[in-house]
Amino acid sequence: MSLEFLAKMFSKKKPLDMPVQVDTVQNNHSTNRFLTQVTNQIKKHEGLVLHAYTDSLGLLTIGYGRLIDKAKNGGITEPEAEYLLANDINKVYDALTRYLPYFQTLTQPRQAVLLNMAFQMGTHGLMQFKNTLRLIENGDYSDAADNMLQSLWAQQTPNRAHEMAEQMRSGQWQSG
Repeated sequence: MSLEFLAKMFSKKKPLDMPVQVDTVQNNHSTNRFLTQVTNQIKKHEGLVLHAYTDSLGLLTIGYGRLIDKAKNGGITEPEAEYLLANDINKVYDALTRYLPYFQTLTQPRQAVLLNMAFQMGTHGLMQFKNTLRLIENGDYSDAADNMLQSLWAQQTPNRAHEMAEQMRSGQWQSG
């Protein structure tokens, strides 16, 4: 967590999304030292849990005691959600480049189909589409699209599946 982010939280003059302007180097140093110390204390007392858990009050929490329980107005901000999404997309992209040697030879719209599917059902889930992946590797995108639409995934998320199948078939972005 950056000290700049924490400095924004402690600024009483500006909302959270506005940068903090520190007037002097001395104040900046003092603020940074304070934020480092309080951050270290909170980390020590809260502990780090990298998944959602129920805290001692029965509230849904994550990380260093971050309240995410909707019942108590917990959650994350849109910028935090965007940050998490970007991290998740990068992880899936890296996994696909490792598991599918041909992945980077595909056009970006076709890469996006596989990334979208792996994001939704996990890389392991995508790897279960053995026939579809073989067809894609062989450049048979039309049959791969048809195969995608014959899956349980297509039954469970038909709008997404139809859009992704058309993008695989045509090699053209369908939305976004």
